[in-house]
Amino acid sequence: MMQIGLHPSIHAFKPDEWDALNPSRYPGLLHGFLSSLEDSKSVGEGTGWQPLYASMKRGNDLIGAIVCYLKSDSYGEYVFDWAWADAYHRNGINYYPKCITAVPFTPATGPRILLKDGEDYLKITEQLIKALKNELAERVSSWHILFPDERSFQLLSSEGSWLERSGVQFHWFNDGFETFDEHLATFNSKRRKEVRRERRRVSDQGIVFERLSGYELNDQAIDTLFRCYQTTYRLRGNLGYLNRTFFEYAIDRIPDAIRVAFAIHQGKRIAMSFCLRDTKNFYGRYWGALYDVDCLHFETCFHQWIEDAIEQGIERFDPGAQGEHKIARGFRPVKTRSLHWVKHSEFELAIRKFLISESNHVDRYFEICDGHTPFKALNEQISL
Repeated sequence: MMQIGLHPSIHAFKPDEWDALNPSRYPGLLHGFLSSLEDSKSVGEGTGWQPLYASMKRGNDLIGAIVCYLKSDSYGEYVFDWAWADAYHRNGINYYPKCITAVPFTPATGPRILLKDGEDYLKITEQLIKALKNELAERVSSWHILFPDERSFQLLSSEGSWLERSGVQFHWFNDGFETFDEHLATFNSKRRKEVRRERRRVSDQGIVFERLSGYELNDQAIDTLFRCYQTTYRLRGNLGYLNRTFFEYAIDRIPDAIRVAFAIHQGKRIAMSFCLRDTKNFYGRYWGALYDVDCLHFETCFHQWIEDAIEQGIERFDPGAQGEHKIARGFRPVKTRSLHWVKHSEFELAIRKFLISESNHVDRYFEICDGHTPFKALNEQISL
């Protein structure tokens, strides 16, 4: 007999039973990642992110789950709905709390429903969505599923009553490269020279790099990592969503899902880029530098991870939201999607009309970006 449960904490589940639903080890849904967020108080009371986990069990066997958060604001989501919230407010209606299914502070496409292999995926999905909507109907204005991968999108949207929204990011794809030079060989001559010049500007200043897994990060490395992380956010007038305790817990609990690139000058680490990974993908998350160095951001956040991805046979590198400057460095525009259930019928209609118009603009933007990639024509021959 199947039983559906709703839980306020990831600690309702054993790590092994939870992660068995995530064989690709998508980092944002690993038990160790979610528990690090909760235990460091990066999510929970007072943060604007209140966890809610929906689960389905057959007896004692966990066969499906959806991670949700009840939100009291729209910070840290990267699918922007501030205008929707403002419209609700102007009409005297509460937009918050709302519910989202997403990885906190992480605009990375991935699974948004976890399912045990061999089960009736559609049936489990329908029952979990029904249970959540019944729970949420009197508590929230809306439910938003952000950055679902193709499988999750198809399963979740099949239930109906969802509005679809699209966006654009820039990802790098490994076309079977064995070296960084092979990657550059796909560029036209001008862009290829620019990337090489950019990398030389960093190396000519005596800066070298080390790339470490979570297993190799000691307290000193974590100190530098966190100082760099906070430095970036200080420029924006805050200290960031995450605290040092989160990084300590995550590095201890999911070391295989973490990689960090450090820039080193005269024996001292002066910058870092923090990356999550699963079996096929890199997800660039955070960067920071203690000193301002020309082109250091591009080298630390892009070229180092492309080089590392090639060495490790990683298929795709998702460096995060926005950034048209990524195009010239070998990243291609890709469409992202989200699903939205809006309870208020009149606002649902207004948002539906808005999304049709927005989708046309997104399509045009995608076409423009796709026309500015640095890749050479198929018939161009070059020698390295």
